Amino acid sequence: MAWDRHRAEAAWSEFLRAQAEGILASDFFTGGTVFFKRLYVLFAIEHATRRAHLLGITEHPDNGFVTQDLVGDLAETERPMKFLIRDRGTKFTASSDDVFKSEGAEVIKAPVRSPRANAFAERFVRTARAECLDWVLVLGRRHLGAVLREYFAHYNTGRPHRGLDLAVPAGRAAPPEPPSLAVSRHDVLGGLIHEYRSVAA
Repeated sequence: MAWDRHRAEAAWSEFLRAQAEGILASDFFTGGTVFFKRLYVLFAIEHATRRAHLLGITEHPDNGFVTQDLVGDLAETERPMKFLIRDRGTKFTASSDDVFKSEGAEVIKAPVRSPRANAFAERFVRTARAECLDWVLVLGRRHLGAVLREYFAHYNTGRPHRGLDLAVPAGRAAPPEPPSLAVSRHDVLGGLIHEYRSVAA
């Protein structure tokens, strides 16, 4: 029987919806410094809540880095994770998968050249670049860490998501109607991003 791409994609989408509560997607993205140094950022995102976790930043993404940061963060999530979706990049290895499996989770490797198989992680990278990294000159690893910690906090607690009915990953729902016309502005990343909140009259 010939492989049906549309049927496979439908089955994958169905799996993601049914198992969303237990899925953690992980990936790397890169950030460059003004001194032409490439830094690798490891992150994870929970499918059910869209909560993003900044796991670590390094110049050399080896097996020990992935194992320590990814498995360490798994233990801190609010709900047990049953599945980890990751790509087939060489930064992830069989030994890091084994450690993850020892925590009771199954590792699912995305097919080669199939970004839609890890769509939540890929979309987060695009968002982080468009809203943050494309606008900041990074001086080094510590500076990138400070910038991304602030951005991840904004993403989880102050940025409404259409996929969550305009709630935020941390669980605070957006009010349907502002209680007053008075609004306060909170600047994130030195004014690069603005968060607006209604102020009681």
